[in-house]
Amino acid sequence: MDIYEALKKDHDELKIVLEELISLRADDDYRYVLIEEIRNVLVPHSRAEESIFYNTLRAVNADKKVVFHGFQEHLETETLLRTLQVMDRMNLDWKATAKKLQESFLHHIEDEENEIFAEAKKAFTEEEAIGMAEAFLQLKPKIEKEGFVKNTVDMVVNLLPPRLADKLRNIRENRAA
Repeated sequence: MDIYEALKKDHDELKIVLEELISLRADDDYRYVLIEEIRNVLVPHSRAEESIFYNTLRAVNADKKVVFHGFQEHLETETLLRTLQVMDRMNLDWKATAKKLQESFLHHIEDEENEIFAEAKKAFTEEEAIGMAEAFLQLKPKIEKEGFVKNTVDMVVNLLPPRLADKLRNIRENRAA
């Protein structure tokens, strides 16, 4: 499996769960399960994708405008997810936000699977794409176990220039050791 297949697999899984969420009645308590499932797939996917795929693209001088657009869409989609989580807990009209989340996500994967994948396929060999998939799949479970604050900090760190991001990661690892 290469990185494109690994990412697309998550995209397809999220499409199904988002569609299932949207189809629920507003008072269906199963939404709690689906929102948690979306979070458990979307956040690890996004952090691992940024760390392994987007930052590697940045390092090989790919079109930075295309890559940063992907980062921007991750931020937008996760903001909608977190808004949805809060609205649902407060028994507010969660369906409108769920639909916005679905639209944002579908827009993002269309951009990613067309523009960003095309940019990456120019930059990476097949062996590199396979290696990135392996790294991506190993990183996702670690991220899933991390909390909201760490995932948010990692989102910000992933946006930094690689040399600064690496320094911050090293500092954080040294403190943890």
